Amino acid sequence: MRLLSRSSVLPLAAGMTLGFCLAYISYSIRLSSYSPLSQFQSRFPGDGANDAHGHGHGHRDVHNEEDMENVAGPVRDFGVHDKHEDSHAGEDDVARELRDKVRVLCWVMTGPDNHEKKAIHVKRTWGTRCNILIFMSSKEDESLPAVALPIGEGRENLWGKTREAYRYVWEHYKEQADWFMKADDDTYVVLENLRYMLSSYNSSDPIAFGHKFKPYVKQGYFSGGAGYVLSKEATKRFVEKGLNDSKICRQDPGGSEDVEMGKCLANLDVKAGDSRDSYGRGRFFPFVPEHHLVPGHVTKDFWFWTYIYYPVKEARARLLLRYGGVIPLRFT
Repeated sequence: MRLLSRSSVLPLAAGMTLGFCLAYISYSIRLSSYSPLSQFQSRFPGDGANDAHGHGHGHRDVHNEEDMENVAGPVRDFGVHDKHEDSHAGEDDVARELRDKVRVLCWVMTGPDNHEKKAIHVKRTWGTRCNILIFMSSKEDESLPAVALPIGEGRENLWGKTREAYRYVWEHYKEQADWFMKADDDTYVVLENLRYMLSSYNSSDPIAFGHKFKPYVKQGYFSGGAGYVLSKEATKRFVEKGLNDSKICRQDPGGSEDVEMGKCLANLDVKAGDSRDSYGRGRFFPFVPEHHLVPGHVTKDFWFWTYIYYPVKEARARLLLRYGGVIPLRFT
């Protein structure tokens, strides 16, 4: 194989540099075509258009399912991977060991309209790495499988749907899992990283993890869009005590799912754990990737910055994503 001559190294380096610059410019132009979050400010806290808690559940929220319902994967089932592509075949010893020791049940919030547009793609990707995977809907679908909960669709029913979903998984799978994770059908989770994080904790302790916000609940509550995971003991308390006592947990299906869950867990003495890594970098993210990756994309007057429990530096989020430390991210 011929080596490059000295005379050809400089032109090659110049060409690579020029190509990189052109690619960067093209990427920047594409980003400039995105609608910046600043244009949504009039729809957030203080304008009367958001929900009772005013934390970004208004119609123009960047992680509002109503705005994202037309953004989905192709409506088809691509099938399972070929044997040589099987993700589990390439697992290292640590990943295999954690899969057996840190048993994670994943239940995914979905609806009939999203079974083929979103849920099926969860099943064919990261969902295969869960010890148990169940989709929660208002319509049964054996191909996923999806459980038909006795709750209607719509944002106003998210809390009721969450309550019934946790009731279902606890009653049917409490002996088969150590951790019970809730995710949406537009979320991507790296289960190996999640298990690694959870391996430092005892599922017999009342603890939960997610992306922590600070209003409304003294110890903080977890963003519903970023997903959250409850230990076995936390799930037991939530289902066996919280769901049967109106003084502990809200019994009707109304209210904001994430806030109501936060209040309920606090009343049950379930600790809102710190999911950050040893460098203080986050592991759960509530927005689509570019909102966490692109500097300035989430403007400083956006509600997110006043709601986050821990200080966040965008550079830290970018570094974490670059080196594969992400657990959940929204992808629609």
